[in-house]
Amino acid sequence: MKIRAAVTATQGQPFDLKDVELASPKGDEILVRVVATGVCHTDAAARDLGIAPYPIVLGHEGAGVVEQIGDNVRDMEVGDHVVLSFAHCGHCSHCLTGHPTVCERGGELNFGGVMDDGSKRLSCDGHDVATFFGQSSFATHAVVSERNAVKVDSDVDLALLGPLGCGIQTGAGTILNRLKPGFGDSLVVFGCGAVGLSAVMAAKIAGCKNIIAVDLHESRLELAQELGATHSVNSKTEDLVGEIKRITDGGSEFSLEATGVPMLVRSSLQVLRPLGTSAIVGLTHDVTLDVHHDLMAEGKSMIGVIEGDAVPRVFIPRLVGYYKEGRFPFDKLIQMYDFDDIEQAFADSKSGLTVKPVLRISSLSSAPAPPGLNRKAPVRH
Repeated sequence: MKIRAAVTATQGQPFDLKDVELASPKGDEILVRVVATGVCHTDAAARDLGIAPYPIVLGHEGAGVVEQIGDNVRDMEVGDHVVLSFAHCGHCSHCLTGHPTVCERGGELNFGGVMDDGSKRLSCDGHDVATFFGQSSFATHAVVSERNAVKVDSDVDLALLGPLGCGIQTGAGTILNRLKPGFGDSLVVFGCGAVGLSAVMAAKIAGCKNIIAVDLHESRLELAQELGATHSVNSKTEDLVGEIKRITDGGSEFSLEATGVPMLVRSSLQVLRPLGTSAIVGLTHDVTLDVHHDLMAEGKSMIGVIEGDAVPRVFIPRLVGYYKEGRFPFDKLIQMYDFDDIEQAFADSKSGLTVKPVLRISSLSSAPAPPGLNRKAPVRH
């Protein structure tokens, strides 16, 4: 079928919205009409850094409606509302033990441009086009494995839900699935973008005593406190480590580092009390540590966490439930953009003007968008 998609032809090139051919779903795959999709830093990295093949249709935080199912699909029906998450094989030891985020084929299926069987579903001008994260949701339609699709309640605005498939899942999942702070523990969150702010909301759900947000933008620190942070520290103007140790009476049990800034990665260890744990979720390269003083001497741990160590089909419905209860107001992070404004959405994400841009690609009905979610609404940053 012919669809409209944002094609990235070569490294660093602007998005080209054009007609693309999408093959029908096979076996355990489903065809999804994409209602909306989040814009994530990983999409920008794939566009600009060559971490996936070109040409490619990016997008990996899609949400939409099932329009067609393959012959072997068991859990989905036409008309289901779904959130699309990362690709995983479902068969390796990590998938089978509840850790699909470190699937043995994860690199191939998410960044290799192909589906489970090694083939591609997209083509343009007679040439194959690579798939991203097994979905390529910067498009009006996507073909995905049913494993990567999560059925969600139809009474929640589907346009909001796409970011649950990656960025929001990463922040909240790292807290609730991996760090698992106890009631009364402290958490320091470095970076108040969508990932960090999702961690703040999750820490409030977990009952943390001190939830300390770190950023250099006062407006984001204010939003963090609105979402549950008990304290905020401006890393540009304050004594970061000293202030956090004062607040926590000697150090935090946990920290989450979402910036990828080497100095802050080291600080995420330095703010911990003995036996504390720092979770690294941001794209980070070389970091210089004093291993003895920063890590070993006080028995601290530094761990890497991918996609919040989540099983999406279990975790995303939990997040939707928290949202419906008013305990996880992630909609406060979101700013809607028309699909045609994709370049502006990326620019606003890069500048920090918008916490979580979401591209509205189609609609379920002619009803107007909920208050605060139209393109011209006041921007949170």
